[in-house]
Amino acid sequence: MKLKLQRSTMFDELSKDLKKRMESSSQSAKSEISGIRAGRASPGMLDSIKVEAYGQKMSINQLGNITTPDPRTINVEVWDASNVSLVDKSLRESNLGINPIIEGNLIRLPLPQLTEERRDEFLKVIGKIVESAKVAIRNIRRDGIEKVKASEKEKNISQDESKKFQNDIEIMTSEYIKIIDESHKHKEEDLKKI
Repeated sequence: MKLKLQRSTMFDELSKDLKKRMESSSQSAKSEISGIRAGRASPGMLDSIKVEAYGQKMSINQLGNITTPDPRTINVEVWDASNVSLVDKSLRESNLGINPIIEGNLIRLPLPQLTEERRDEFLKVIGKIVESAKVAIRNIRRDGIEKVKASEKEKNISQDESKKFQNDIEIMTSEYIKIIDESHKHKEEDLKKI
């Protein structure tokens, strides 16, 4: 009974770790996907952009206020004037395709009309984000399965338990890949409506 409890605890801990890592990967992908412009200006479009400031990578919303005065403009009011050029650089290097206009501590981001060519570029970027997230989740799955197989090889779990644990990991993997696919599909539909 004690051995069975240890096996169950071992898999519970492994399962929690895998779930946490897969959740992190899928949330990161969803955040990046939501940052891709689909129509209206939104502060969320800047969520995936990181700025190298104060010796670390920070989100733009940690460096200033983000507002949308109209559907085609985002304003970033940077709190510290020394960070304006850093925020500007990060915005220009992002995949949003916008040209920031600096007015003192205020950075205006006029959003261009979405052309068919730009829409196709966004779809390619989204595809890359989705694929890299899926690869990350599959790598997490591989790590989990390797740990289960190692436990089986060391005779800590039986072959049947190993197969069950591996199957559980496959199911978990499928669930997180489905979440990413749904985000991908939703964003593609949004971009095609515009």
